[in-house]
Amino acid sequence: MKLLLTTLKHTRNPAVYLCRRRRSSPRSSSGLPSLQDDVRLVGSSPELVQTVGSQVEVRPGFITEEEEAVLLQELEPGLRKKRYEFDHWDDAIHGYRETERLRWAPPCEEILNRVRSVAFPRGSPLLGPVHVLDLDKAGYIKPHVDSVKFCGSTIAGLSLLSDSIMRLVKENEPSEWLDLLLTRRSLYILRDQARYDFTHEVLKDEESVFNGHRVPRQRRISVICRNLPG
Repeated sequence: MKLLLTTLKHTRNPAVYLCRRRRSSPRSSSGLPSLQDDVRLVGSSPELVQTVGSQVEVRPGFITEEEEAVLLQELEPGLRKKRYEFDHWDDAIHGYRETERLRWAPPCEEILNRVRSVAFPRGSPLLGPVHVLDLDKAGYIKPHVDSVKFCGSTIAGLSLLSDSIMRLVKENEPSEWLDLLLTRRSLYILRDQARYDFTHEVLKDEESVFNGHRVPRQRRISVICRNLPG
């Protein structure tokens, strides 16, 4: 699909550059305007959108409502047994509960295999357990870079229950940033430079704004697949 770069105003930086796709798609669960249905990525410069944007993917509507319900049916009983935590061993997450799953019911495994097939090269060694992160409505993920000791060059995550904004900021150049609109039931993929050279975070509900548009954030569950370190 042809990509368009458009300059607009933004509160974080006078110039915002959009990665916009020529296609129509359903409205998101938050009822965002049609512009947001086309635009999934904004950034601080056209060069950044073009270079790092090629290592970031957001696929809206990757799973159906029925598939989301199947995943939730599998996850909710175990998550309900856990309490939301408001501190984290490396201070990266606030208001969360999490688990890892190695075995899934066949319908869920089919969904996860679809994620793996689009996110990772065929035959790529994958981290066995799938990470499940449940953020309370008041929870958020602070800026961090995942340790290379625990996962490789690619992260792929399904977003359940809520729209949210993921922000990437270059570690040594905080003026260089990308915002990703992660709509409910979308898949995001971070690779290579976007994975190693940029912090990533999920914004608090009160800070959840994408290109000037408020994106209300509810409780959010992410189902995350990773490959092994090379």
